Amino acid sequence: MQNPRLALRYAKSLVDLSLETGKLEDVHQDILLLQSVMKNNRELLIMLRSPVVPSKSKEKVFSSILDGRVDPITAMFCQLLIRKGREAFLPEIAEALILLYRSIKQISNVKISTAVAIDPALQQAILNSIRSHTPLQDIALETRVDSRLIGGFVLETGDILVDASIRRDLDEIKTQFLENTYLQKLK
Repeated sequence: MQNPRLALRYAKSLVDLSLETGKLEDVHQDILLLQSVMKNNRELLIMLRSPVVPSKSKEKVFSSILDGRVDPITAMFCQLLIRKGREAFLPEIAEALILLYRSIKQISNVKISTAVAIDPALQQAILNSIRSHTPLQDIALETRVDSRLIGGFVLETGDILVDASIRRDLDEIKTQFLENTYLQKLK
C-alpha cells in the first residue's frame, strides 16, 4: 500500500457519509465493482496513476464507467478524488473501505492458501467447519493458490495461523535431520 493513512482517511469519510445517508450497502457494492474493474483492467490503473493524463480525461473515463452503474455518492466521491489529484490511491482506498465495512458489519476475514484451487463445495465445507469450531459466524473467505505448499492448507484469521501444509512438515523433518535431534535423544 502506497499511503495507508491517506487511504483510510478517504475511506472513512466515504463510509461516514454513506452511513449518514443510509447507503452503506450500495456504496460497498459500488466499491466492490470498482475494485473488480481495476483488478481486471491494467490500462485503467496505469491511466489513474499517470501524471501525464489530464484530470478532465480521467473524469470522462470514470463518467463513462460509472454513469448509471453506481450510486451518485460513489460517483461524486470518485470525481472528488480526481479533482484533488488522489485518483492514484483509489485501489488502496477501496481496500480500506472494504475492511471498514467488514469491521462495521463484524465480518471476519479468513484467508486460506492451498496448493491447488478449491471448488465452491469445499469452500462451503471449510466455512461450515470454521463456524462450528470457532465463534466466527460472518466470514469473508479469501482463497489463494500457492503451489509451494505441495499439499494441505494454510489458514489465517486475525492473529491466528494454522499451517497444515506438506511444505511445513517437510521443513520440520529437514530441521530435525540437520539438528540430529533423534541422536541426542538416544544418548
